This record gives sequence, structure tokens and C-alpha cells, in this order.
Amino acid sequence: MSQKTEILLLEDDANFGLILKEHLQMQGFGVTLCVNGAEGWGKFRDNSYDLCLVDVMMPKMDGFTFARKVRDMDQDIPLVFLTAKSLTEDKIKGFGIGCDDYITKPFSIEELLLRLRAIMKRVNARESDNKRVHFKIGKFSFDYNRSVLILNDKERKLTPKEADLLRLLCLNLNKTLDRNEALRKIWDTENYFSGRSMDVFISKLRKYLKDDPRIEIMGIHGKGFRLIVNE
Repeated sequence: MSQKTEILLLEDDANFGLILKEHLQMQGFGVTLCVNGAEGWGKFRDNSYDLCLVDVMMPKMDGFTFARKVRDMDQDIPLVFLTAKSLTEDKIKGFGIGCDDYITKPFSIEELLLRLRAIMKRVNARESDNKRVHFKIGKFSFDYNRSVLILNDKERKLTPKEADLLRLLCLNLNKTLDRNEALRKIWDTENYFSGRSMDVFISKLRKYLKDDPRIEIMGIHGKGFRLIVNE
């Protein structure tokens, strides 16, 4: 790893936690070990981490409660449960909260490392995509930095919110852009009036892109929007 990945490890078994911390450090990870959920929440709130590795059954604050608080604060940080709770309903609960993986004890260190590296690979790829500022949309070119949509050397200047919304659609090309995610990232809210405002911006983008009939911005009922370029 070129840059050290910082892991927040929550494990109430001190001996096991220290062993796991040492193994991860030997592989180049930075590790902060906490022995209960309340301590872990304090560390998470006051510091920056790349991944949370969380036991479920802990004193003061259990792992599920910790994970909910994390997700309220940060929707994107990878979150992995390490737990002896192996029942299907527990796994469903964990993934329902928004974990990226659910690993049951006992497990091998080798398997854990493979899973963590796979998660961080996905995260790094997503972050790389999020830095993109130039897009090809059918016959159009879109320069996000300049907020311009270009067709046959003719430029249309977009407003900041039009450009932000079109960029999110481009980053999710052929996938559904969640409506609430777009509202949070662009309008910093999920209220009804901002939602109606976003619908107006979607209509404007459809109008701007209509000169290429292959391009479609579909409304997905109850979910969001999908930018499609048909062959």
C-alpha cells in the first residue's frame, strides 16, 4: 500500500484485539484499538479513519449501535463486522445498517486481509472516479470544471447545480442515482422543496441533451434517476 490505511478496530477481547492489531500492522495498516463501543465512537468522532472493523457484542455500546451512529455521520466509510453472531437475522441486520462485509468468528487472518484489500480497492477506484471532471455523453462533451456542455463546438454554460447534477448522473452512467444521495450532495438536505427543485433541474438537463436522441434521463419511481446512452 502506497499510503497507510488507517483502521479503527473495536474488539472487547483485549488479547484477541492486540493479536489482530499486530497482524494488521505487520501488513502495513495503521490500527487504533478500542475495547468498547463508546470509546470507539469517541475516537471515530474526533479522528479520521479509512475503515472500521467492528465486533458486535461489546460493553457500553454494541457494534450495531456504533455502526448506526457512524452511518449517520459518514455514509461512505467502509464498515466491516467481525463477530461470533452468525445467525442469518444478525447478518441481515448488519447489512441493513450498511456494512460492507460481515465476517463470522473464527476466521483466518489471510481471509480477513483479502477481504479488507478487496474493499479498499473498490473504495480507491470509486475515489478515482469521483475526481473525474471530463465526460463523454453520446455526441456531447461535458467539462465539469468549466460547467459547459459542448456539442459540435457550441458551448452551453450550465449553472453550478446543473453541472453538479449532471456530473453525478455521469458518474452513475447506466445506474440509478439515488434521489436522496443527490439531494444531500448538492442541496445538503432531503426536504420536499429541494426535491421539487431537483425535478426542475432534471427537466432542464433533458432539454439540453435532446439534440442526441440516444440520450435519456429516466425517472426511477421511488428511487431516483438514471442517465442512459442507447446504442
